[in-house]
Amino acid sequence: MSGIIINIDPVIFHLGGFALRWYSLTFAGGIALAVVLTMREAGRRGLDVDKVGNVAFWAVVGGLVGARLFHVVDRLDFYLANPLEILMVNHGGLAIWGGLITGGLAALFVARREGIPAQKMADATAIGLIAAQMVGRIGCIINGDAYGGPTDLPWGFVYANPGAMIPDALRGIPTHPYPAYEILWDLAVLVTLLILRRRALPDGMLFLAYVATHSLGRFLLTF
Repeated sequence: MSGIIINIDPVIFHLGGFALRWYSLTFAGGIALAVVLTMREAGRRGLDVDKVGNVAFWAVVGGLVGARLFHVVDRLDFYLANPLEILMVNHGGLAIWGGLITGGLAALFVARREGIPAQKMADATAIGLIAAQMVGRIGCIINGDAYGGPTDLPWGFVYANPGAMIPDALRGIPTHPYPAYEILWDLAVLVTLLILRRRALPDGMLFLAYVATHSLGRFLLTF
């Protein structure tokens, strides 16, 4: 059977009832990267970095809540049968669009309170957001919670570790490496944004370019 064997335990270590997972580590790393890049971009655009830091904090809080909520609603039957799993964010299960919507709304509210123009604030986040998504998808590769359909291509992922979250019906079967595809697409989006950033675009256009190109990629890859 051809394919790339993924036999990494999603759990790095256990400490009592706590389990540190690669998914949690990469997700936290992605958030940290997004905040750092957003702060740097905000300074580059002449925004008050301290105020932007406050906006970023509430955007992260709102984004986490929304990402989890949208995921739970999307798989409501499972969570109604396993209600305690709703709180187990470290097991995986965060919907990026839920995070963008609620995190974005939180950011807009706080930015307005801080007197930061919404369009400039949005542009300052674009580079950080797409970079963070690339880092987060590395955790998905290990976790096995984002997978494609069966394939006979030589780069298909074959999940062998019993801790992977891929369905039992697909365990040991080569599947399209959906997270890897998305990382490559996001890399292309990042390069595009870095090129566009050098141009004198109207405020808000860089963020709209990020949303449009990432949405197109997700649509094509999902189907």
